[in-house]
Amino acid sequence: MSSIPEPIGRIVGVSSPDSFIFVSKKENHPPKYEYVSVKSKELVGDKIIEVDVLAQVTGIASKSHTYNEDLDYTALERIYHAGIDDANVLCKARTLGFMTKLGSKELILVPRRAIYPGNPVYLAPDDLVRRFFSYSPEEGLHIGYLVSRPSIPVHIHVNGFRRHVAIIAQTGAGKSYTVGVLIEELLEKGATVIIIDPHADYVFLSRTKDGNRHPYWKRIQVFRNPNSTGRYSEKDIDNVKELVLRFSELDADNVATIAGIPESYTRIREAINRAVERLRNSNVKRDTYTPQDLHGELDNEDNKSYTDAASRAKTYVKRLFKVKVFGDKSTSIKEILKPFNVSIIDLSGLNNASMDYITSWILKEVFNQRSSGDFQWPVFIFIEEAHRFVPAKSNTLSAPIINTIAAEGRKFGIFLTLITQRPSKINSDTLSQCNSQIILRITNPHDQLAVQQASERLGAELMDNLPGLNVGEAIVVGELTRVPVTIKVRERRTKEGGADIDLVKELRKARNQLKNEELFKEEFYIGDSMLSEV
Repeated sequence: MSSIPEPIGRIVGVSSPDSFIFVSKKENHPPKYEYVSVKSKELVGDKIIEVDVLAQVTGIASKSHTYNEDLDYTALERIYHAGIDDANVLCKARTLGFMTKLGSKELILVPRRAIYPGNPVYLAPDDLVRRFFSYSPEEGLHIGYLVSRPSIPVHIHVNGFRRHVAIIAQTGAGKSYTVGVLIEELLEKGATVIIIDPHADYVFLSRTKDGNRHPYWKRIQVFRNPNSTGRYSEKDIDNVKELVLRFSELDADNVATIAGIPESYTRIREAINRAVERLRNSNVKRDTYTPQDLHGELDNEDNKSYTDAASRAKTYVKRLFKVKVFGDKSTSIKEILKPFNVSIIDLSGLNNASMDYITSWILKEVFNQRSSGDFQWPVFIFIEEAHRFVPAKSNTLSAPIINTIAAEGRKFGIFLTLITQRPSKINSDTLSQCNSQIILRITNPHDQLAVQQASERLGAELMDNLPGLNVGEAIVVGELTRVPVTIKVRERRTKEGGADIDLVKELRKARNQLKNEELFKEEFYIGDSMLSEV
């Protein structure tokens, strides 16, 4: 026979279907973020039945009528030694919902009726909490564990990616680590993933933490442009492939767009078009030509109506000299876009113009492949440092296609995840298209405001929790989860590329190396001296 649980408190004051306050014992009051349950009566179907409403403790305060600020220290000491203790522990709780079944499907419904003062409050049983934050293995991605109950795993729903996701945190809070966890889970499900990686944070995903190869290591490939200096050596990375684009494959409109020529500058654009046509149709076959060749060809304009436009076009074409991604052939999008495969686009070591062009080219090609039906599988796109590519106050080549995917991508099975440490610097319309957020520690007020404006589900109470999160802790809101949840991200199985440098360790290595070099020199000079004497 099961024992009846002991209440940990009773509801007091004014309560609502959304929140309530309860008084708890000093000795065993629940901590912040803990889960409690209360009994309530709710309309389910056509009947009013008793249900267990799950709630989360969002605030703790202690109150005393005897110990008050009007008393001096001596009076307070006398009260203390007299053994008077009338302190109350007040806990504020936010209701999350109650579970019910509709046919064979289990649903979470929001309470609509009053929760009455005087009713007991219980510590929520593990089984109830687990049901709120778990999905079947087919649906769920294991992202971590409850902060308040580390033994209870938290899963997010893979369908939550359909309305796009934002992962937001200040530097060092663990956002890249969290992304690595999500990609591990998606790969296990057989997903097609493309990662735009400006800092080579994900190039070691094919390796486990101990340096061994991941079971799916052959399905994880890294694409790098030959002009990239790269953050890591190619010999340290598995499956590195060349990413190049042939300039001569671009049509005149694309050349003008990449060069930054406004559409209203029709004569300058026509001068570009005429030069491209001459290069392609010249007596010397020009299957391959460079931006430098195009720049020179503009001097050959013999139509006086376009000589001035051609001269002005040279200024724009010269900008293309900085886009150091062009080669004598193009990497096929089919090499990058493969089913059950992770493609990491390593942009480390490239300048901003080159990063921007590669990103725009890849995203346009992916969109074309999916919208035309040439690639039949869903595609998950992760864009690290998203504020670089879709900024709030300037234009980039990649911004239009990112916005197109944010607005229309779900219709074609392209699901976007934007990752940033500066949400205030990202286009607000783009960010607002991400219906789910995974938010780690943020202390900058501007960034906090940008997050709150982008998320309809992030209330003031959750917002207040952001500065108090520890490294690796996150708040998950939106369609990824049934109810907002605060988690500790689970340990990664793969090797991390974006971890901070351990300065203590690196400085120790420098000292030891210097000491060994000095010792070697000392031994060398002593030995050399001895030899000369002999």
